[in-house]
Amino acid sequence: MKRKRVAVLGSTGSIGLNTLKVIADHPDRFEVAALTAFNSAAVIEAQIRRFSPRYAALAAGHIAALAGRYSRTRFYDAARDLPELVARKDIDIVVIAVTGAAALAPFLAAARAGKIIAPANKEALVMAGDILMEEARRHKAVVIPVDSEQSAVFQCLEGRDLRDVYRIHLTASGGPLRDVPRSRHDRFGVKDILAHPRWKMGPKITVDSATLMNKGFEVIEAQRLFGVDLGRINVLVHPEAVIHSMVEFTDGAVLAQLGVTDMRLPIQYALTYPQRCPTGTKRLDLAAQGRLTFAVPDLARFPSLALAYEAARRGGTAPAALNAADEVAVAAFLQGRIRFTAIHAVVEKVLEQHRNIRKPSLEDIVKADALARARAAEYIERRS
Repeated sequence: MKRKRVAVLGSTGSIGLNTLKVIADHPDRFEVAALTAFNSAAVIEAQIRRFSPRYAALAAGHIAALAGRYSRTRFYDAARDLPELVARKDIDIVVIAVTGAAALAPFLAAARAGKIIAPANKEALVMAGDILMEEARRHKAVVIPVDSEQSAVFQCLEGRDLRDVYRIHLTASGGPLRDVPRSRHDRFGVKDILAHPRWKMGPKITVDSATLMNKGFEVIEAQRLFGVDLGRINVLVHPEAVIHSMVEFTDGAVLAQLGVTDMRLPIQYALTYPQRCPTGTKRLDLAAQGRLTFAVPDLARFPSLALAYEAARRGGTAPAALNAADEVAVAAFLQGRIRFTAIHAVVEKVLEQHRNIRKPSLEDIVKADALARARAAEYIERRS
């Protein structure tokens, strides 16, 4: 069996590290073709020593030192060259685990190169999902989501006719503030918010999980990935995080994907699709689990989810503005410059000011992203 050659964009983050664990567990199936990071030079150097990739990318200031020590690896500038890197013919699968809008250009390049794309990044699909998926279809690229909820939907939809889908149910654990009144949210500092009860993730996505903006992004993402109308995408709070998502069909049947909370499961499925193989993860013990509970999310307690639905309804460049403002606001919270509830206030203000372009070009989306970032930064400065 020919080994699949995998490029891991964002190899030093949580998804990247778990992807490398999967690859290391199956050396007969995969090889690491490329690793990328930005400033985590020490971590990526250790990965280069272990996996000997053909290519690596990181911030320009780190390249000279590493290139002299690893002559078998060709180095790229992570800020500029990722589109060129992912388009190389000796790469089969591109795992996109870089954060934020930085994923947009390499995602587009991978789609146009007809790659298997395993996106763990929501932002690119939120910003420009219609364009990305159209390019993927045009160039026969295959998009297999790594995000656990979208992976679950993907698995439930396999071989199904979308006309038979009545509704998609995306599940949310509810995060650390699930049972906390909104009036008390600002008592929670950065350390409290980053203590997610179920998942170990990066700071940005953990904060978005606490506001439920992450789930709002997933609603927009599901729209773009699966071509389902917004009215047929539902969110359920499911604290046990055992069911990762469900698909309800027109006849009333509901298919659910269940599993332990381990990101290696959706990552490996994206890499091995359509085959399955052992992961080495724990097995799900339903008897020990005991019960599974569900609730409708409280939009008064988590207004960011309502804001994401509004951006999805407006379409066009509104989701890009939503994403950009959220990135800036979350960064300010993590830096201690604003309180937790101010994240929503900043994003809401930016979305109110946004002049929407209904059928945008990629250039329109990039401009909307930049303008929303500037407005968010200005609003945060005024609040500070």
